[in-house]
Amino acid sequence: QEQLVESGGDSVQSGGSLRLSCVASASGYTYSSYPVGWVRQAPGKEREGVATIDRVGRTSYADSVKGRFTISRDNAKNTLYLQMNSLKPDDTALYYCAADTAPPYYTSSYYLRYPRAYNSWGQGTQVTVSS
Repeated sequence: QEQLVESGGDSVQSGGSLRLSCVASASGYTYSSYPVGWVRQAPGKEREGVATIDRVGRTSYADSVKGRFTISRDNAKNTLYLQMNSLKPDDTALYYCAADTAPPYYTSSYYLRYPRAYNSWGQGTQVTVSS
């Protein structure tokens, strides 16, 4: 079973930037094998799909982050990234990286809408944006 370990969360002011990372620790595990993405959960709210990248590298984003966030992966380093620019207080949440390691696999937009379709999750990293 792979382990996903996030890092990079911090407290920043509105307009600032952060880059989140997620390392997959299992031997033989590569992000290009599975649909993967970032999901966030703010206090008192449901988990929200933020960005996804499918096995061939196509990306999708929630409307709330389009133009500000960029998802990418480095297969050689087994690392998934989320570059977050122009951060807003509404971006404050616990951010998880997630993967779906069991077929059937779905479209990127499906994982954005139904993030619980992922079956493997990291422990989360906190992002706090102050105004």
